[in-house]
Amino acid sequence: MIATALKIQDATKEAVMNDLTLHIARDLYSNKDIMDTEQFANAMFKYSAHLSALTASLVMEACLTKSQLDEMINTIKEMEAMGKDLDSE
Repeated sequence: MIATALKIQDATKEAVMNDLTLHIARDLYSNKDIMDTEQFANAMFKYSAHLSALTASLVMEACLTKSQLDEMINTIKEMEAMGKDLDSE
């Protein structure tokens, strides 16, 4: 359990310190004074979405084995296919 917690901590740190994440944060900070409220809120949303998606992906990779990850992806594909079948009926 401690090993998993450390993997999650490392994955989170990797997401925050990711080059693209830092670039987005730097641009957001540099341009905050020239954006109106709506533009700033939109930029913050995009930054937050990027960071949370990257964190979730890295944590998932840290916590799941390759076979578990493959099984999860296959299950998602099956569920999407079932959803498409239901939509076409």
